[in-house]
Amino acid sequence: MTESALPKRVKIVEVGPRDGLQNEVAVPTSAKVALIDQLTEAGLSYIESASFVSPKWVPQMADSADVMRAIQRATGVTYAGLTPNLKGFDNALAVNTDEVAVFGAASEAFSQKNINCSIDESLARFEPVISAAKEKGIPVRGYVSCVLGCPYQGQVPLADVVRVAKTLYDMGCYEVSLGDTIGIGTPLQAKEMLQAVAAEVPIEHLALHFHNTYGQALANISACLPLGVATIDSAVAGLGGCPYAKGASGNVATEDVVYMLTGMGIETGVDLQKLIAAGATICQHLEHGPRSQVALAELAKQGK
Repeated sequence: MTESALPKRVKIVEVGPRDGLQNEVAVPTSAKVALIDQLTEAGLSYIESASFVSPKWVPQMADSADVMRAIQRATGVTYAGLTPNLKGFDNALAVNTDEVAVFGAASEAFSQKNINCSIDESLARFEPVISAAKEKGIPVRGYVSCVLGCPYQGQVPLADVVRVAKTLYDMGCYEVSLGDTIGIGTPLQAKEMLQAVAAEVPIEHLALHFHNTYGQALANISACLPLGVATIDSAVAGLGGCPYAKGASGNVATEDVVYMLTGMGIETGVDLQKLIAAGATICQHLEHGPRSQVALAELAKQGK
């Protein structure tokens, strides 16, 4: 596919309250609610707010239903939840979750270690969730993890990334988010991966979900933007950590993404100062400060 001009506007999918906090120490329900409300106030139009998985596996998300009941919803904002199975989907529906997500891996080794089944078996498990969602008119988003490398098998063949992304799209996911789960990708790799997937799935149905473990996320995003991708996943304050690299940052920080995009003349609709304040507030409940360079620079200017 050929390169196009940069997108005029990028949709930020804020994953801090779910993908971010599930990899941190547990925080009080009230703190999660306050975070989501602050993110709404900052102008985020899509907030991944909950995860309806077994509390045995992800205890940090055990209060997801309570969180969804307590948040102050704004018109035009999507409050989404992760639903790996039908039980999770039913629980999400019971608390008016606007949109749901399913997740598969491009790495066979990661799929086996993470969810104890093959890639094909994991995809088959989503069919009942996707058909139930279709019946209820609930949009489904798909995640593909390990698109630029795996902690267990190392390199992940591009053909596997393309196959999993296309399968999720063909199954009915309106958008497929491509995740560099361990944050090891570099710009040319990221661009080649996106080009390969976009040859099979229309670029307007693709999103980037890059972790910043090795400090490459912003460079990887900027390398991909000229291909026309216009949806970026990120987490306020760089929440998340990486379970495979001790002490490493997790998701790319929303503050850093917004600052970069604004500097490139791309609209996001997000108020950077309100976003920074939201990140600083939730970090008071964690064992670290914001992992956003932009937030650290701005907070230092404010003497905080």
